[in-house]
Amino acid sequence: MKFGLIPVNVGVKSIEQIVGYSQLAESVGIESVWTFEHVIVPQDYASKYPYSADGKMGARPETNFVDPLIALTAIAANTKTLLLGTGVNIVSQANPMFLAKQAASLDFVSGGRFMLGAGIGWLQEEFDAMGVPFERRGARFDDYIIAMKKVWSGEVVEHQSEFINWSGFKSYPVPAKKSGIPIIMGGTKGKIYERVVRHGDGWFLPVDNPEALAEKMAPLAAACAAEGRDPDSIEISCMWNMQGGIDAIKAFEDAGASRIIVPIFGLGKDPVAGLTEFAETIISKI
Repeated sequence: MKFGLIPVNVGVKSIEQIVGYSQLAESVGIESVWTFEHVIVPQDYASKYPYSADGKMGARPETNFVDPLIALTAIAANTKTLLLGTGVNIVSQANPMFLAKQAASLDFVSGGRFMLGAGIGWLQEEFDAMGVPFERRGARFDDYIIAMKKVWSGEVVEHQSEFINWSGFKSYPVPAKKSGIPIIMGGTKGKIYERVVRHGDGWFLPVDNPEALAEKMAPLAAACAAEGRDPDSIEISCMWNMQGGIDAIKAFEDAGASRIIVPIFGLGKDPVAGLTEFAETIISKI
């Protein structure tokens, strides 16, 4: 089982804190660190956050949301083996050319350690502030992912669609891996199974217990069968609520998870002490 830590860019007070968490994580056996993304947090919003009962995300407008790619670049410069993931970036509201360049550049400076966690987005007020249509964001997302992979190919890019008109250029650097930057699909709503199977190298599910994960695996297998894809080619990551100890980790593994991502806020008032204890009581026992 692999272990990740999330979010290393939210609620932080300094670059030293971001780098410090990450260096400690690397030293105790954490495989990857992950970020959340919101460009803004509205004072109030009508949009419903899909993963909480009250429809609100757990961050106030004054919360520091350091840009994920900038935070991960700082971490890349101060670590050696730690994988770097966005969990997730809102691809539908981004400029796909700029995001493709940023992602390839981060992969370059990190020596191929970057994973692009990708999501569609739910906060219409954020899309409005960025001047991006909220409508048809799913179709735009699908198109952007396909187009970005062409940018990373190193070949001459040709992509004409409803949303993009690209022709006759190349963009370097290209990703370190021939397979490209891993795309980790985020979420459990909408056409998620179809998108995971068609576009994803992995799937990051916001479920916090093995039973919830197990319920998602049969529909995923059915979607894989429909597309002729091997389910084992999709790496499954889950955020754990820190309940159940090693038995829960084994249950996650039995349900199909390859990576458990631990929330920093679940490590207690002193995350440094909490992470050290987690390494001693969980990671060292697996």
